[in-house]
Amino acid sequence: MELLQLQYFLVVARLEHVTEAARSLHVTQSSLSKTIGRLEEDLGVPLFDRVGRKLRLNEFGSKFLRRAERALFELEQGKQELRDLSSPEQGTLELAVTAASALPNILRAFRKKRPLVQFHVQMLTTQEMVKRLHQGEVDVCLSSPAVEEEEDIECQIVYIDPILVAVPKGHRLAERSSVSLAELKEEWFVGVKRGYGTRDLADRICKSVGFEPRYVYEGDEPARLSALVEAEIGIAFIPSTARNSREQIHYLQVENHELVREIALLWHKSRYISQTALEFREVVADYFKPLT
Repeated sequence: MELLQLQYFLVVARLEHVTEAARSLHVTQSSLSKTIGRLEEDLGVPLFDRVGRKLRLNEFGSKFLRRAERALFELEQGKQELRDLSSPEQGTLELAVTAASALPNILRAFRKKRPLVQFHVQMLTTQEMVKRLHQGEVDVCLSSPAVEEEEDIECQIVYIDPILVAVPKGHRLAERSSVSLAELKEEWFVGVKRGYGTRDLADRICKSVGFEPRYVYEGDEPARLSALVEAEIGIAFIPSTARNSREQIHYLQVENHELVREIALLWHKSRYISQTALEFREVVADYFKPLT
C-alpha cells in the first residue's frame, strides 16, 4: 500500500466522481482509476460501487475511509511538528476570525513578539471556523459568539464585550449616557447581515423586549457601520472593542439588559498545537486581560 494511493482514495471518496477527482488532483482519469484499482487489489475488496463515472463508497470503503483519514492526519501532524522543531523562530499561523475588531492590535503585538512568523487570516462564520478546525485547515480561531462545547474543540472565553448603541451627534439621544432598548423601537438601524454574532444577538434581545429592529442597511463589513451612523443613515449596535473615535458619533450603554458578546479562542484538542499557535493564544489573552 502506497501513500499516494491513500491520498487519491480520500479525494475520490470525497467527490465520488472520477472526472472531478482527476481534475482536482491534476492527473489523468486513467492514472487515477489504475491507482484506486491497485489499492483495492492490495486490500482484497472493492471500496466503491461503480455506476458509469459515478462512484459510491460501499461498506468496505466507508470503514477504510476513517482509517485512511486518521493515518494521513497523523503523518501531517508529524510533518508539522518537525517543521516547528527545525525552525522555532519562523513558522506559519492560519487564523480564522469572526470577532475582527481587536485583530489589528492583536496582530501588531504578535508580530513584535514573533517578527518572522507568517500568518494568514480568514473572516468566517462560526460554523465555517469549526469545520476548518476539524479539517486541520486553521490553527486558532477568534470567535464571537463562543461555541457550544464539542468533544474535539476547546473554547476559551477571553473577554465579555459590551455592545453599545452608536448614534450620530445631534440625535435625540446624543446627550444621554445610557438608553433602554424599548426607547429604540421606532429607530432605523444600520447593521451587518443575519448570521453575524452581534447582529443575531441584538435582534434576539430586542425581540425579547417586544420589537424587531428595522434595518435600512445590511452589509458584510462591520467597519463600515460607523461611517453610516456618522452620515445619519441610522443608528447601530456596535461592540465596545469596535468603538470608533469619530467625533460625530456618540455611544450609549444599554440599560437593564445583558447585551454583551463573548469573545473566545478556539482550537482543536486532538491536533498538534505549534509553538507559534501557543504564543498567539498567549498574546490574545494578554491583550484582553487589562480590559476585563
